[in-house]
Amino acid sequence: MKGLLVVNQFVNSDKFTEIYQMLQNAAKGLDIQLTLKKSGELLHNISCLKQLSCDFILFWDKDILLAKMLEACGYSVFNSADAIFHCDNKGYTELILQQNGIRTPLTFLAPLTYERYGYSPSSFADGIIDRLGFPMVIKELRGSFGQQVYLVRDRAEMDAILAKVGYKGILFQQFIEESAGKDIRVNVVGDRVVSAMLRYSVNGDFRSNITNGGHMKPFEPNDRQKSVAVSACRALGLNFAGVDILFGKDDEPIVCEVNSNPHFKSSLDCTGVDMSPLILSHIKERVQKR
Repeated sequence: MKGLLVVNQFVNSDKFTEIYQMLQNAAKGLDIQLTLKKSGELLHNISCLKQLSCDFILFWDKDILLAKMLEACGYSVFNSADAIFHCDNKGYTELILQQNGIRTPLTFLAPLTYERYGYSPSSFADGIIDRLGFPMVIKELRGSFGQQVYLVRDRAEMDAILAKVGYKGILFQQFIEESAGKDIRVNVVGDRVVSAMLRYSVNGDFRSNITNGGHMKPFEPNDRQKSVAVSACRALGLNFAGVDILFGKDDEPIVCEVNSNPHFKSSLDCTGVDMSPLILSHIKERVQKR
């Protein structure tokens, strides 16, 4: 079986290349020839892309248009373009999870603005403040590793963040106090929870991301947490993902974010579970059934 591992042309840090190598090594053990292709090596044109020869594409990028073009050529793309898009834009993630009855923090999206104008005047936020109060969380619709996420404690801080983000899309979210500085990363492959870890901050940061200095330890999620993680993946159409779950009152699971391209090296270091062969095995099984 032949596959292509499509990655971003411009992201070359060790933390990403390590993931690519792990996926390629796992493929060898499953008798899969997995060839790495940087996005810039592919001519972004349907007639050119149709010349590729492969049984599937493992798409480890967020170039939605390229993923859509590959699907238009008839290739099986994992995860799908729509699934990646809906995870990469937190507004769409929120919409789809709400539609499927999956608990998230109470969330309000900002109205659309443009580069010349930004979010001034910010009077639209008055109703949001009435519903959420302070502190609240502001997130840019696109961002990874806990970046572009802000905790604001009053209107002055809110307006400062609105000025900082300019015209980028944002949302306003309820601050889940019970989960301040801690969450669970639940890794799912093929409707099955394969590993989980507790992430926690020791420096007072309300975020728990490892990239921001958070710590981690293995965690055994309960049935409710597992069910919510799998349900979120099904709702978003994901074959594999990392689901970030907050602790609500009485430990009610609340989905914070869903990652279509989870950086699973930290999970491996913490839990000993390597997602790469599990992802490739799932893809191989799906392709063989088609």
